[in-house]
Amino acid sequence: MTDAGPAAHHGPAGLRGSTATGTGDPAAAAPAAGPALAEPGAAAAAAALLAEVGRLGSVAVAYSGGVDSTVVLAAAVRALGPGRAVAVIADSPALARGELALARDTAADLGAELVVLDTDELSVAGYRANAGDRCYFCKQTVLGRVAGYAAEHGFAHVATGTHLDDRRAAHRPGLRAAKELAAAEPLAAAGLGKAAVRALARAWGLPVAEKPGMPCLASRIAVGVPVSKDRLHLVERAEERVRETLDEHRVGARDVRVRLLKQGFRIELDAPAHREVAAAHGLGDTLLREVAAVGPLGEGSLAPYRTGAVSTAARAAARTASPDGAPAR
Repeated sequence: MTDAGPAAHHGPAGLRGSTATGTGDPAAAAPAAGPALAEPGAAAAAAALLAEVGRLGSVAVAYSGGVDSTVVLAAAVRALGPGRAVAVIADSPALARGELALARDTAADLGAELVVLDTDELSVAGYRANAGDRCYFCKQTVLGRVAGYAAEHGFAHVATGTHLDDRRAAHRPGLRAAKELAAAEPLAAAGLGKAAVRALARAWGLPVAEKPGMPCLASRIAVGVPVSKDRLHLVERAEERVRETLDEHRVGARDVRVRLLKQGFRIELDAPAHREVAAAHGLGDTLLREVAAVGPLGEGSLAPYRTGAVSTAARAAARTASPDGAPAR
């Protein structure tokens, strides 16, 4: 399925002040003076990223709608022109419907073509097992599909939103799959970490510049608990119910997670929201009841948000086994 961005009808929001030339010349496509100068280092970051993307010639961006892949897509449209850049998003039960809708809107704002590919990570035993290397099997499946689309439609490269801080992380099995599939990582190659990516997104006026990280729904399922379509749907409905309840009580929350644990569940909220809920008499209990009513989740608890909070066992698992279960080298 393909969604064409409305570039012919209006100037893409993320590209104001510049023109995508399609020449592959980063200097010709560099952002005009103005917003970029308001962000320290953004002009240099833009030049470096546009140069990296320009070298690719044509690219299918493995797109999620998050800030990292959106910056790569915006750079591709600027450096290569919309005819030589396409956004490809993988649609599966692990992608929340709200995230897919937002990704469609963002790609349209950039004037980029969006291709939605159905993927079936759940058909992969290693993904379902969730033994600490689930992301390896996920990226292998997703990037394999994106690479197939790129080859079939004449795009020379597949690019991801991997940045420099990702490469420094202790446990990122998905990066191994990307390396095996020779995916380009223009953000990392340009020397951009997360802070620089967000600064560039702000400088370019991208609507997702301050969007919080939103990894796939499977990331909420504790290592060792098998991933299933039912569990993914439970997570999605539970998080929707938490947000609805917080809205009803006029509590703003940036980060909301419902973690499925080996025993029960845990609601996690960013620190300001967690403090507000704790100070509101009975609201924490209300949240727990609302989530418990969504489905068979067991007993629940409420805690401050911690990134990767259900995957602390993943690093130990990765040190002892490779994706096929053999001893790691």
